[in-house]
Amino acid sequence: MRKIRVPINSFQYGEISRSAMMRSDSPIYNASAQSIKNMTIMSEGSLIKRRGMKFQARLSGITRDTTKVFQSHLVQFVFSEDEQYIISIENAQVRCFRIVGAALSLVSTLTLDTNSNALPFDDDYLHQYTVAQYGDVMFISHPLFMTRMLIRTSLTSFVITPYSFDVRADNNQIYQPYAAFHASSVTLDPSATTGTGIIFTTSQAYFDTTGTQTAGNYLSSLHVGVTIRYVDTEITITSVQSATQATGNIVGTLRQRLTIINPLRTIDTTATIEVTHINHNFAGGESITIEGASAVGGINANQINGVRTVATVIDVNTYTITAGSTANASTDGGGLVKVVTHAPTSNWSEQVFSARRGYPAAVAFHESRLVFGGTIDQPDTIWFSKIGQYFNFDIGNAADADSFDIVAATGDVNEIRYIVSSRDLQVFTDSSEFYIPAFLNQTITPTNAQIKKQTPYGTEFIPPHVFDGATLFIQTGGSVMREYLYTDAEDAYAAIGVSTVASHLLNAPIDMDVVHGVFGEAESYSVVVNGSGFISLFGSNRAEKRAGWMKWESSLGDFKSVVAIDDRLFATVWAGGFLQLCEFTGSVGLDNYTSGAGPTISMTNIFANGATVHIIGVSTTTGNQDYLGTQVVASGSISVAAFSGYSIFYVGTPFNIEIKTNPIEASLPSGPLTGDILSVSTVVLDLRDCRSVSVNGRPLVTTNSFTGKKEFRLNGYGRDPQITITQAHPLPLQVNGLIAELII
Repeated sequence: MRKIRVPINSFQYGEISRSAMMRSDSPIYNASAQSIKNMTIMSEGSLIKRRGMKFQARLSGITRDTTKVFQSHLVQFVFSEDEQYIISIENAQVRCFRIVGAALSLVSTLTLDTNSNALPFDDDYLHQYTVAQYGDVMFISHPLFMTRMLIRTSLTSFVITPYSFDVRADNNQIYQPYAAFHASSVTLDPSATTGTGIIFTTSQAYFDTTGTQTAGNYLSSLHVGVTIRYVDTEITITSVQSATQATGNIVGTLRQRLTIINPLRTIDTTATIEVTHINHNFAGGESITIEGASAVGGINANQINGVRTVATVIDVNTYTITAGSTANASTDGGGLVKVVTHAPTSNWSEQVFSARRGYPAAVAFHESRLVFGGTIDQPDTIWFSKIGQYFNFDIGNAADADSFDIVAATGDVNEIRYIVSSRDLQVFTDSSEFYIPAFLNQTITPTNAQIKKQTPYGTEFIPPHVFDGATLFIQTGGSVMREYLYTDAEDAYAAIGVSTVASHLLNAPIDMDVVHGVFGEAESYSVVVNGSGFISLFGSNRAEKRAGWMKWESSLGDFKSVVAIDDRLFATVWAGGFLQLCEFTGSVGLDNYTSGAGPTISMTNIFANGATVHIIGVSTTTGNQDYLGTQVVASGSISVAAFSGYSIFYVGTPFNIEIKTNPIEASLPSGPLTGDILSVSTVVLDLRDCRSVSVNGRPLVTTNSFTGKKEFRLNGYGRDPQITITQAHPLPLQVNGLIAELII
């Protein structure tokens, strides 16, 4: 018989997959475990019991529906360090909670927008919504509705209003993006140059003919209310008669700005002027009005401008008119010329965001621009507002500050899901990852913007988050978390999998956030909510080359959504048929807990009558936590009058902890002991602030908080000797490491 002492000094690599149990050759193996449940990895590699969840609010009115991913999507709204809010986006409703010290206060419940219309939020799609906040305004986007703005109007009040574009002072132009959704050969033919009730005819089927035709009109057509732009002039569609005909109102006058400078050519000794007008679509004999022309070839401007007739069509880009006087030279001129006409033209477009084409799927702020990404009809397009003008998408003259758009054109359609503003503008789609590079000492402009495809993985409907110098995202399919990180060596972004050693801890993930400096530690964690109801935590420190996963679960029920605000972490969890909003806080081993000094403690909206709750008391003499047993809630409260000597009581539901080591491995000069029948005879735990702990079922319960090394003697043999640490009572626990003594 021989004894070997095997130390486990650190758990810095967290919980690893059962599939890695034979990788005792890896440095990860001896600093990880098979199970780390409801414990948190500290920077030193120790494990500390996770914080309990303090009850903050019940999201009343929500009845559990297992067919929904979310029924409450939590997002943060931070105006300043002392003006912070949690926003719960729900079905046709938004609740706004203000953080007031250690508590939450419900300050607004919104069901209507500022136009008294019902909110368009649908719990079938809550998990797909994207948000971006600037100052007092949060933008909420999804392809099925125009972006909504949640606006803080005071410290305790909010309103919701539809996003709307700026309008020119004369109301003749909406500063919104436009696109040509028709083939280049399709023309638009108005029946007049100005007025209301004008007929517009397309050369091929174009207009939406949804619904039954009544009185000659398709009353449900999605083109009704849409703005069509004839060259630069806007037209509002008021009704649709067929796929090729609609009626609308012209805003101003239909005119075409000739794209060629000095488009007029005089012919010496004649009044004939040749006009270069690209794709004019004239047949000859049309009446047009010339505007803005300057004198040319000896013909005065007033003899050129005004009503003229198209005399002869030379080709598709050239025709002639007759001036009011003759020229004394053959020359080019005229300057910048406009032609008032309602001739058919292929130079027309339609507003980008509408019920017909869809609305932005993604929204972000980047380099003082509001950025929208992806619609139903243009899933791979990104639109940038003017710099500092978040409601102005006018492309202008392509000046550096003007609006522009860019397409992720790679041969495949890439459905944009998220946009992240980091060192570059990162674009996450359903099938690939892109970025729009930043330039040294220069912002992104219409002339230098370029989009580059980087990696081919795609992103689930879970918001990516910047974390430890990279951007974490969940790959399409939900089986892998990757970090999107720029590498100087490759001069490109890589998307390295960071969950492969703990792949079992990603189980149909639905939500993610990042919390910094949480629980009084310097560490940051990525918090992932899985569809099966548990939370996976990922901690990383790239500088020190350590990273690890751990699992959190609650005996209350399933976690549904998480949100982090600075160093505070909140979550929704199902408890007794209710969706509770809780905060991970305090060294209390209870979930959904509340506190009080007694003699009674209210359970209103926390636990129902008949529920069994557990009680912890804080001793007035030692300051230690004592487990006081259970009580049944009656008349909306419990009584703690029977307990004396305690300054405060915590009441809630306990959660189980588990640390299960990998099979203890050792090597002899003759080789590893893997697979041999071994026995762990003794385990020495290094503990801190411990009142209750068990090792392989052997309990330790002390009356005082214990810090130091504690020995446990065990029995049993096996080919995979493991150590399992559990806890019987909901009290504090920190495990710094252990030493196992093997008998071979």
